[in-house]
Order: sequence, then C-alpha cells, then structure tokens
Amino acid sequence: MTHIDAGAELDPVHPPGTPAAARGLSAAEVAERVSRGQVNDVPVRSSRSIGEIVRANVFTRFNAIIGVLWLIMLFVAPFQDSLFGYVILANTGIGIIQEWRAKRTLDSLAVIGEVRPTVRRDGVAARVGTAEIVLDDVLEIGPGDKAVVDGVCVEADGLEIDESLLTGEADPVVKGPGDRVMSGSFVVAGGGAFRATKVGREAYAAQLAEEASRFTLVHSELRTGISTILKYVTWMMIPTAIGLVVSQLFVKQHGFKDSVARTVGGIVPMVPEGLVLLTSVAFAIGVIRLGRKQCLVQELPAIEGLARIDTVCLDKTGTLTEGGMDVTELRPLQGADESYVRKVLGALGEADPRPNASLQAVIDAYPDVDDWRCTEALPFSSARKYSGAAFSEGNGESSTWLLGAPDVLLADDDPALAETERLNEQGLRVLLLARTRRELGDPEPARGARPTALVVLEQRLRPDAADTLRYFAEQDVRAKVISGDNAISVGAVAAKLGLDGTTVDARRLPADREEMAAHLDEGTVFGRVTPQQKRDMVGALQSRGHAVAMTGDGVNDVLALKDADIGVSMGSGSEATRAVAQIVLLDNSFATLPSVVAEGRRVIGNITRVASLFLVKTVYSVLLAILVACWQVEYPFLPRHLTLLSTLTIGVPAFFLALAPNKERAKPHFVRRVMRYSVPGGVVAAIATFVTYLIARHHYTGAGQLDAETSAATLTLFLISMWVLAIIARPYTWWRIALVAAMGAAFLLVLVVPSLQHFFALKLVGMTMPWIAVGIAAVAAVVLEFLWKWVDRRFPA
Repeated sequence: MTHIDAGAELDPVHPPGTPAAARGLSAAEVAERVSRGQVNDVPVRSSRSIGEIVRANVFTRFNAIIGVLWLIMLFVAPFQDSLFGYVILANTGIGIIQEWRAKRTLDSLAVIGEVRPTVRRDGVAARVGTAEIVLDDVLEIGPGDKAVVDGVCVEADGLEIDESLLTGEADPVVKGPGDRVMSGSFVVAGGGAFRATKVGREAYAAQLAEEASRFTLVHSELRTGISTILKYVTWMMIPTAIGLVVSQLFVKQHGFKDSVARTVGGIVPMVPEGLVLLTSVAFAIGVIRLGRKQCLVQELPAIEGLARIDTVCLDKTGTLTEGGMDVTELRPLQGADESYVRKVLGALGEADPRPNASLQAVIDAYPDVDDWRCTEALPFSSARKYSGAAFSEGNGESSTWLLGAPDVLLADDDPALAETERLNEQGLRVLLLARTRRELGDPEPARGARPTALVVLEQRLRPDAADTLRYFAEQDVRAKVISGDNAISVGAVAAKLGLDGTTVDARRLPADREEMAAHLDEGTVFGRVTPQQKRDMVGALQSRGHAVAMTGDGVNDVLALKDADIGVSMGSGSEATRAVAQIVLLDNSFATLPSVVAEGRRVIGNITRVASLFLVKTVYSVLLAILVACWQVEYPFLPRHLTLLSTLTIGVPAFFLALAPNKERAKPHFVRRVMRYSVPGGVVAAIATFVTYLIARHHYTGAGQLDAETSAATLTLFLISMWVLAIIARPYTWWRIALVAAMGAAFLLVLVVPSLQHFFALKLVGMTMPWIAVGIAAVAAVVLEFLWKWVDRRFPA
C-alpha cells in the first residue's frame, strides 16, 4: 500500500494526475516563487573559493614560524640574511596562482558537466540548470536521471527508482502517483514526473552534489603522509630550537646580533615548508593538465588514487563500444511472418518514450505502425534484461510481446539458443522477440513465451579502446570487462580489442566473496552481470588487496562506481553515474584514462622523490643544531648560506623534478619510503659537515676565522647535498644531468665572483682546508652510496 505523508506530500497546487500537473507552473508562478526566494539556489562549488585558497596557502604553521624569524632578521641582520623570507613569499604566491588556475579549470569543466533536469512549464518540457528549479516545479525523469530535489510523484509509467545511495537498500522501489521521490536517488526503469517539494538547502541532493564535486586535498595517502612527517618535525624542532637559542646566546665571541642571526640560521632550514607547497602545486598542475584534455577531476585525490590502481573494471557498453548500434539482420523463428515481426518491432519502439541504445537501433530500422495502440508497457531493466508491451492491433486483435536477452527469456534447451551463441561468438549482440500469453504485471511474464524472431545488432567499437587496453597491460594493470550482456558476445568484442583471457558467465559465479574473488583473479571477461553483482565483484577484488577502478556510464554501474576505489564516468553517461564518479571524461573518450593514470603517477612518484630532498635538509639541520648545542660552539651558518644551499640543491631542482614524467606505479607506505632515505642521508650530511667545521676551527685563527670556518663547512654541505640530488635524480636523462650541472655551476660562480662572495659571505681561505672539505664530502658521498644500497636491500619499498 502506498503511504502519502500528510501535508508535505499532498499537492495543493497540482494534485497527482491533474491536467495542471501535466502543464507544470506558468511563467507568472515561476516569477512569484523566484521573488519569494523559493529557488534551488545552492551553489555547487567545484573548488575552494579565492579566500580559502589564499588562507590555505598563507596561514600555515610553518609560514607563521618563518614569518616571525624573518621579521627578527629584518631588524638584526643584513638584507642577505633575510632572503629566506622573500623566497617563502614567492613560493606562497606561486601556490596561490597555481591553485587559482586549477579552480578556474575545475569551475569551467563543472559547468560543462552540469546536470540539466527537464522541467515542465506552461505545458512545454525544457532543460534548465539545477539552480533554476523553483518550488512546485514539475520535473520529468527517465532511466539514468537523478532526482536533484525532493518531491512527490505525479506521473509514473513503470517507474522504478534506486534509493540505495541514500538508504543502502539495493532493490529498486516501484513508484506511483503520490509516492515520495528522494533527491539523490535515480531512475533505473520506466519514466514519470514529480513535483518539487523541497528545494535549495532543504533538499538532500544539494548537500550530496556539493560534497561530491568539491575541490579537496583530503583522504590522500600523500597528504596524510606529509602531515604525519610535519607533525614529527614540529615536535623535533621545538626542543632543538630552544637548545640552539640557549647555546648561541651564551657564546659571547661575536656579539648579540650575530648570535641571533646564527640561531635563526639554524632554525629556518628545519622547516620543510616547500614540501607542502610543492605537493599543492603538483596536484594543481595535474588538474590543469587533465582539464585541457576534458577530464573533470571531482575529487583531487582521484589523481593519486587512479595512479595506485592495479585492476580496472570496464563496462563494455559506452566504454569499449560506442553508444550507438545498428540492426544488421532479422531472423524470424518458427515460421513467423517477417513483415508482421517488423510491425511488432516498430510498435515496441514507439511504446518506450526513453529507449536504450539497443531499442534505438530497432526504432531506426523499423518505423512505427500507425494503427497499433500500446495498452500496457514494461520498461527495460538491467536486472530483468528485457522490456515488454501489450498492444491492441489494427485488426482488433491484442497481443503481448517481450524483447530482451535470449538466454534469459528462453529455456536452456531451446534450439534458438544455439543460433544465438553462434552469433555471439562473432561479437554480435542478439535480442529475442517473444510472444507471451501472460500479463506484463505477472511475476514471471516470460514463462512459456514463444520465440518469434532474433534481432541481430552490431556494436560500434571505440577506435581508441584497443590502444588503451594495451597501455594498461604494459603498465601491469589488469583489465576486467564486466558487462550485463551475453558473456560470449562480450568475450568476442574483447578479443577484437586484443584482450585475451577466460570468459565467464556471471550467473555461475559463487555468492561467497572469497570464492568469487578466486574466480575473478582467473577470469578476464564476465557477462550477464547484474548491477548488484558488479558491486559484489568490486568488493571481492578489494578483499584480495586490489586497488580497483571502475568505469561506466549507465545506471547499472552506479553502485559499483560508488564502491570502487576510483569511479570513472563518461560525460555522456547518466546523471547518477556522473554524480558518484570521482573522475568524469567529458569528451567520452576512454583514451583519456591513460593520461589520468600517467598524471597521478607523475605526481606521486615525483613528490615521493623530491620529499627526500626536503627531509634530508630537515634531518641534517636538526642534527647540526644538536651537535652545536652539545659542543657549545657558534652555529656554522648564517641564513644566507642555507638559503643559497636550499635554492640550489632543493628548491630549483625539486620544482623541475616534481613536474617531470614518471610512469612508475604508485606504491604504498609513503612515509616509510621517504624516511628510509632521508634519515641516513641527513645523518651523513650533518656528521660530515660538523667534522669539517671542527677541523676548520683548529685550522684557522685570527681575524675572519669564523667566516673561513663557515665557508669550509658550507662547501662540504653543498657537495654532499649535490650528491644526494644526483642520487635522487636517477635514472639520468640529458635534462637531469644538465639540471645537476647547472646547480653546481651556479655555486662555483658564487665562489669565484667577488661581489657574490661578499653578498653570501663565502670565501675559501688557503688551499689545505678547502681540499680537506672536498675530501670529507667525497668520503661522505661513498658512504651514502653504500648506505642507500644497504637500505634498499634491508628495507625494500
């Protein structure tokens, strides 16, 4: 029994079934509601606002630390020692600009992919933006359409709505006039119309859509890993900085201002501020690059997530094949008259106001018959695998027909199935036309149906599908074709595209998750998969530790898209699939998918690579500060020295390395993988530098002693940092070699040009100590090579 809530569900404006409901609101009624503010005006943001972008980039924990230190240095030290502050300003500016560009890209793509519901006004149905819907508007819905506001059904023609995304209930709900339609649900079969009872922020869909398409940097292993590292760095910095401040203030040799400058010089390099910035910039540039290829990334971590996948599940229709089909042959069965069969097919096409691709091909091939009248219709459902209609024929006869999958409508021993199988093996799609004596409302209308004809359809293969499947094979990503169509037919299509492997009929798959996972590991092509099975198959693959991406464009893919690690929808797909997918291919090109994978791998692989550069600096800075505090000596560096070193060995190289191509599949355990290199690298750099500094303290005496000691220590630290850069830049390409060489040449320029020597307070004194510094750096480089090889063996990634 249908239950109608009192008040809210009854329609005082247009009760269900009235002519007024068929006409919808008038222009005057719409204007009145707009003036009252009863508009669905919730802004769906695809990105953070400009204010949020500025705040996120400017007001950070580390910017606060650096800012305070910068202000101190502006008052107590020369301009050169304040350079680190200007570098932070430049970096923050770059971050804001790149994220703003990413915002513009996302916003423009979101407009392209925006859902535009069909609304009746003044008796005319037209598509409008979701923000233009007003209270009491009558919205038309059909298969694949998503309810964007809450409402009450006013018309229903076999209307079945899936509310699983809201209630968790997998079975579609049959709706009739007066029933409630929940926003966020979607139509799986039939059609109808409903009146909007809740719009704007009152409708649940507003929250759902805003959340689904928000520009976000959360729930990412990369971001979480960096946050974890920064948390530990902060805890290390506090006691180390206190110890450094105390020790430097009690070293009286060089006065208060110089002590403060050297204290700041010790604290500033502990902050890996550029790592957070570089990650944001890398993600933002990734969004912009993909945007140029008409790829909408609805959630930023999707770039990272798709790079981590090892299994991609592909729906055949709309992904491997294009949406359209062509009828190539009609084969009457059991002596059926072909001209009569053509009339039946034409009438069936006319009976469905929202035909799917298969029925559209039938409509294109067989025109409607004027004197046939449809008395009852059963819309196609991906769960049933067939549609049907009852007709009053022109001669007064009545008949009921079903059109759908032969292996569902026919008994296993029916001879027509053998013919169907032969056609399927050629990659052709086959529909069975059958006449039934049962009512369409019968629980089993297909029981006892008499096969009348086979309709042979040819699917159009996507020209880019074969290359895309080849790319996944080369990248060690397993492709699984999961389709509701006949298994043999799907297998033949997959074989044409070069995808080999076992073909499985999903109806024979076990229900147990473990057993299903074993079958999924062995098989490649799966046919006759129900929507719920698609969801179960994704879960079974995930239970074996696989990172799963699911592609699709139909309503039968929604549940699987939602549960997959990454859901990818076609731009021409249903509104429901676009709403739940993290990535939408707006140009419907499956060939864009490798670009998304490559972009994600580039971002993750390169950030992992350059994170080691930043954290080696943090480790050696903390350790040097501890050694200086224990030895009660002046800190060897001024801020200008470390600004120079950071720029040449980290800042500039990291920017280029972070944007370089990288095809390596993303690996888990980001923090462990980064720290296993950073800790030994930082320890070696700190010890070698401090040893050089102590030797220099004994070697030099007299005026200019501290400057000479600092220059020797800076030389050692630069050479070791360059070796770390050289290791991280591997494998070498011409531009990487040129990058490392350019950084070395820039430092050499500082050492030989008098004005730069003076600016950076760097002047090598004598021959003995500089060569000792070089020798210590060489030994440290050899130790680094052996140590990192040992780490690779002892702690494999």
